[in-house]
Parts: sequence; structure tokens; C-alpha cells
Amino acid sequence: MSRRTVDMIYDFGSPNAYLARRVLDQVAARTGATVNIIPCLLGGIFKATGNQAPMLAFAGIKGKNDYEMLELRRFVAKHGFDAFRINPHFPVNTLLAMRGFVAARHMGVADAYLPAVETAMWETGRKMDDPEVFVATLNEAGLDGAAIAAAAQTAEVKAELAANTEAAVARGAFGIPTFYVGKEMFFGKERLGQVEEELAKG
Repeated sequence: MSRRTVDMIYDFGSPNAYLARRVLDQVAARTGATVNIIPCLLGGIFKATGNQAPMLAFAGIKGKNDYEMLELRRFVAKHGFDAFRINPHFPVNTLLAMRGFVAARHMGVADAYLPAVETAMWETGRKMDDPEVFVATLNEAGLDGAAIAAAAQTAEVKAELAANTEAAVARGAFGIPTFYVGKEMFFGKERLGQVEEELAKG
């Protein structure tokens, strides 16, 4: 069994990141690998690399975005993610949620925070860039929403998230989800099979 680590560049704002992370957990279970989720700002990565969201990048290509959605539906069906829904408020500004993720790690509650926000974003369709909705969602998950929201505004947390984003770009990331196994980089949920093959090398 592998004892390797796979780094995942992650932002709650990407539906593909939500889907990929759930499958990555299964990959890790099969290979014995450790998953290291690295919170970053997708918008910051796009700005630094000149990239765009697919809906914008492919807007002028007939049928391209329709096909992207078809592939997403196929992925959802293949893995039985019946609860998945495109957030009705999409795109959602995830600055608060991502800073909150960093803060939750500092507070030792990231394991509860991550699924709570993912569920709100991609299953129950909440507007997670609304501070009141954000706090209420965390409270419902048994977390101290107000404390996390306050911690998310500290200079330390803001600097850490910015540094993570800059480091991801320096490492070669241009979008999310991006995965690293050692020096090997893989982009997109469709590359999870390759990630598993790399992890299985031990």
C-alpha cells in the first residue's frame, strides 16, 4: 500500500473540485495515500495565469459548454452523486468561505467545516457569500459560525490564503482542481485515474 501524499489545489467555488474531492477520498482509501487539501482562490489563480472559467473561455465555441455539462452529468451519474446540484447562485464569491477554511484549520475544525460548506454549495444551493447564510450554515453543522467568520478576517488568515494561491501558481497550477503527487501534476477530475496510477507506484 502506498504511503504517498496527493496535494489538491482547492476552492469551494468549483463544482468540479467538489466532485473530484469526493472521488479522491475513494482513491486514497484504495491506495493508502494521504490527501492534503490546499485552500486557494480560483479567481486569484485565473488572474495570475490569464485563465478564465470554462463558461467564459468557451462562450464563443458552439456546443463546447453544452458538452462540458454533459461530461459533468456523466461523472455525477457514474459515481452516484445524486445529491449534487448546480448552485442557483453560481458563480458564488468564495472569498469568505475559503478564508473560513483556513481559519477552521487553525481552530482544529476543518474536518467538519469542509463537508458543511461543500454540502451548502453543491447540494442545498445556499448563497455562501452572504455572511448571514455563511454563519447560519456553520452553526447548523455544530460549528461556531460567528467565531469562524471573525477569524476569517484576521491578517494571518488572509495572508495564508494569498500565499497558498501564489504558491499554487508558482507550482504550475492554472485552474482547479489540480493535483500533485510528488512533482507530477494532474489537472481536472478526469485525471483522477492517472492520479491513482501514480499513487499506486508507491
